[in-house]
Amino acid sequence: MTRLSTALRGLGAALAALLTLTAAGATARADTEPRAPKDFVALGTVDPTILQEMRYFTPHNFVGERIDGYRQPVCILTRPAAEALHRAQTELLRKGYTLKVYDCYRPQRAVNHFVRWAEDLDDQAMKGEFYPDVDKTRLFADGYIAEKSGHSRGSTMDLTIVRLPARPTRPYHPGEPLVPCYAPKDERFPDNSVDMGTGFDCFDTLAHTLDPRVQGAQRAHRMLLKNTLEGLGFVNLAEEWWHYTFKPEPYPDTYFDFPVSAKSLAGTR
Repeated sequence: MTRLSTALRGLGAALAALLTLTAAGATARADTEPRAPKDFVALGTVDPTILQEMRYFTPHNFVGERIDGYRQPVCILTRPAAEALHRAQTELLRKGYTLKVYDCYRPQRAVNHFVRWAEDLDDQAMKGEFYPDVDKTRLFADGYIAEKSGHSRGSTMDLTIVRLPARPTRPYHPGEPLVPCYAPKDERFPDNSVDMGTGFDCFDTLAHTLDPRVQGAQRAHRMLLKNTLEGLGFVNLAEEWWHYTFKPEPYPDTYFDFPVSAKSLAGTR
């Protein structure tokens, strides 16, 4: 065997060893990723009829990019919360409506992403739609952004109602002109939901569930959602018509950080 052949063989062995170590490291990192407790479920396995439009998996949100920790557009909840949503869906289907979720369990790393964004006062790319009248320096003081979120406990969700038959919502195209989230429904970004008076994640007092300026069909739609859910054990956040928490929470004091992914759930890899 020539010296060149020996050298090449040695180089090949070294490269193979390096690739093995790299793969092992990646596997180790994957195996050490936090996972959900066994009583967390994908909502679709409990009720596949509930629509899912997971906004933080997309760039159509107040940050303008996919949020950390959202690896799949899947709604994950504690089983009691998911089963309660199924009961709500059953009631609404009889009336010609379906639920649609925008967000469910939210990992702490996503909340940290929100905080970093809020502290970057130069990043106001999505202001025109989501917080047109709010100075970004006020986001923490006014309660729009916080360092902890009830979503991270697994029993809180953001949702709306869609009249059946449901038409698809068109995709958001990054860079398209933005319209204030409180504009009339036929002017703001199209959503297949009923008219709730504002869009989802609207940083404005008009988004308060019982704001007296919201009347007529808009108020009726909010009350349909509120009355349906509160009759089944959910509690609304008064400042956000879309925000509900199922009570009692299985994890009232625990803020989880496993990724939003089917792989995070028990029995999946």
